[in-house]
Amino acid sequence: MTIGKSSDRENTPSSVEPTDDAVQAADAPSIGRVLSAARIDAGLTVDQVSTATRVRVPIVHAIEEDDFDRCGGDFYARGHIRAVAQAVGADGEALVARYDAAHGGSPASKRPATQLIDNGPIKVPGRSRPNWAAAMVAAIVAVVALIGFNLVSGKSGHGTTGSASAPLPSGSGTGSVAPVTPTVQPPAPAPSAAAIAAVPADKVTVKLVAEGTSWVSAMDGSGKSLFQNNISDGQDQTFTDPKQIRLVLGNGGAVHAYVNGKDLGVLGKDGQVVHVTYTPGDPQAG
Repeated sequence: MTIGKSSDRENTPSSVEPTDDAVQAADAPSIGRVLSAARIDAGLTVDQVSTATRVRVPIVHAIEEDDFDRCGGDFYARGHIRAVAQAVGADGEALVARYDAAHGGSPASKRPATQLIDNGPIKVPGRSRPNWAAAMVAAIVAVVALIGFNLVSGKSGHGTTGSASAPLPSGSGTGSVAPVTPTVQPPAPAPSAAAIAAVPADKVTVKLVAEGTSWVSAMDGSGKSLFQNNISDGQDQTFTDPKQIRLVLGNGGAVHAYVNGKDLGVLGKDGQVVHVTYTPGDPQAG
């Protein structure tokens, strides 16, 4: 009787099929293509992204071509990816996670266990302000003490036959020295914002005052460009149109806005790209 041999297929390990995540990762566009597409959708040029992020134009081009060697290392590459993504409206954290997965993991996964101990935040001493109320109270107490001392001294020197005399200035006799009341100057009030002139009710008027450096683009209601440039600390620009003013700010935390005579404060956070449109009337309704 011939004993059948087991098939070689039973001893051969089955091939591993790729997972759905691996297929999706292979089919997904690269980091550079995602950033390039987002920039084009936002209507920004490479020069505008470079101005808003302070990342040099050649490096922005290199990132969009997935050439991260120009960044100068993983640390700078992550920072450039986040900055460019924020400027063009892409998900920076997701792109950084993809970068870490392709370059050996995030910095936290590479640190030794001894570096993971949280020592708490480092407190940096700030500039303390003078306590004017405490200084005034201390000065008043000192003056009262001196006056009381002079009154007691005057009574003890003249006995019971006369009243206490007023203290004489120094050098005018043998009387006590008159106390000098210290002059405490209150802190000078902070300068107020410049008054906004009255604006026509049938137009929209936008005044931007820089509290740092930001790239600004302004267009009127017909789509005509009114301004495209940087404004620095202390500089201002004013735009007026019958229909609307559309703004794009590269750094919303550095721009203070006055719209239709109303103070709206800064228009965003530091480094935040802001798109906003204003029309005549209440700026909140614009």
